[in-house]
Amino acid sequence: MHRFSDEERLGAHVSAQGGVHTAPARGIDIGASAIQVFTKTPNQWREPAIPAETRTAFRRASRDSGLRCIVAHDSYLINLASPDPVLNARSVESFTQELARCRYLGIPGVVSHPGNYIDDRGRGLDRNAEGIVHALRAVPASMVYLESTAGSGTALGSTFEELAELRDRIPRRYRHRIGFCADTCHLYSAGYDLVNDFDGVWERWDSVIGLEHLHCLHLNDSKTPFASRRDRHELIGEGSLGRRPFVRIMTDPRFAAIPKILETPKGDDDMVTNDRRMLARLRGYLRRAR
Repeated sequence: MHRFSDEERLGAHVSAQGGVHTAPARGIDIGASAIQVFTKTPNQWREPAIPAETRTAFRRASRDSGLRCIVAHDSYLINLASPDPVLNARSVESFTQELARCRYLGIPGVVSHPGNYIDDRGRGLDRNAEGIVHALRAVPASMVYLESTAGSGTALGSTFEELAELRDRIPRRYRHRIGFCADTCHLYSAGYDLVNDFDGVWERWDSVIGLEHLHCLHLNDSKTPFASRRDRHELIGEGSLGRRPFVRIMTDPRFAAIPKILETPKGDDDMVTNDRRMLARLRGYLRRAR
């Protein structure tokens, strides 16, 4: 079994098939020190009640596994920025339930894509913020990590300014519960050149958003060229970003304690081999640098 460094929080999104309590063991099976999970089926609206025994089993498995961090990711169906009143209301309720499940399970935060505004950007930001506030008001404790997006269509969150603006629209009494998740594929596809201007990208992030608000990193290479505005993940070092940005992330002390989660292709054969290879590759970057 891999021996983690003192600060390492490195892993992947793992399946919760058979119940969310099965996820920590899957994380350990791939050699992870951190995992990301869905707390429900992500492409269905159904909001399952988690039995008390599943909650107990999840908390015990999380504790006994030695995992340093577990984050959740919300449903693919949620669109808090939607102008459609039916979809918006359903999205707000689903997001509120997501936050409630995280609190029930003891998961500290949920990663959420800003929505698609469809009609007007400003109104979309307002709707997105209102939906988040509804959930934060209803469910204490758990945090929301707004994820950077690739910039396709009318998706919000592809620029640092837009992410910061969304957080600023949250009332101050709830704003401390809003953090961010930066996805390397999304950043590159949105026009942030991690290959040729790595330091400049993060200096810009720090000046607009603040590095102190970065709570999670999604480590994904990209199948598409720079500024493509397409969200297509590739294995680490095998896409248009190549290995250099990931070497920098793994060796930069600013990111040492931030959870780093793979969402790279799992492969056709099984759900573990590629994740094990990618985690070993990332650790190899750090080991060789030292």
